[in-house]
Amino acid sequence: MARIQTLEDFYLQKFQWLPDNLKKDIGHFNVFRVEDCGDRPVEYTRREFYKVALLRGHYIYHYADKSLEVSGTTLIFFNPVVPYTFEKISENATGYFCIFKDAFFTATMRGGIQDLPMFASGNKPSYLLNKKQDKFVSNIFEKMLEEIGSDYVYKYDLIRNYIVEMIHYALKLEPQENIYQHADANSRITAVFTELLERQFPIESPSQRFTLRSARDFAEQLSVHVNHLNRAIRLTTGKTTTDHIFERLTGEACALLKHTNWNISEISYSLGFEEPAHFNHFFKKQTSVTPSTFRE
Repeated sequence: MARIQTLEDFYLQKFQWLPDNLKKDIGHFNVFRVEDCGDRPVEYTRREFYKVALLRGHYIYHYADKSLEVSGTTLIFFNPVVPYTFEKISENATGYFCIFKDAFFTATMRGGIQDLPMFASGNKPSYLLNKKQDKFVSNIFEKMLEEIGSDYVYKYDLIRNYIVEMIHYALKLEPQENIYQHADANSRITAVFTELLERQFPIESPSQRFTLRSARDFAEQLSVHVNHLNRAIRLTTGKTTTDHIFERLTGEACALLKHTNWNISEISYSLGFEEPAHFNHFFKKQTSVTPSTFRE
């Protein structure tokens, strides 16, 4: 499975420290000022947490194969399903952001937070704010910053109310419309596909499994339609998505047969085949010889 940025990754990459009891806090919440977080690059990947950000400045936000240019004050809602990254265009960027996991709201919110329009895949996640709206949302973030540092025993209940207030405030606004296809969208999505494919290798033990095995698996990871993924990869490389997957799978199979003493069943399992016979058929179709013959 492709790597997802965990909360541990986030804190170590951004701050080089971990909060106390992070692993025990299944919901986890924290809030920050943008200007306190430095200028470390934001990796293009999925996260295991939600993020709500108030950004002032000029940014380009890339998610899946789309890009969103934001300028001025923008309220953006990031969900864990869609991989994303930022390009900061202006140097004087300021603002706030908070992070939390689904469990932070599980017991308190009607339905699921992933069902809200701003967090639903395919919906517009960005809301352009005027000065009055900026002041209102900034005040909510300041309240969260004050509470997170307090000793108030019910502070997380209060913080949940602040996030819900911000969500409903955004729902009353019109999402920003200037979402556009990136000028090099096909190359971008092909590069991300290739990265996800390569992250699954090398196979280092018989218990490790190659799990993203089809174009549909990759499309789901990237939150794009499988036809769009196939078209982008063919236009960029001249090969199909399946061609790339099968070529890489065959290369790994050859390496395992040549450089390990694993039996055929173990290799078959690690490469995601349910039965050794399926692996034998696949390998012979790709190489014209059986796995046993190749190993000999």
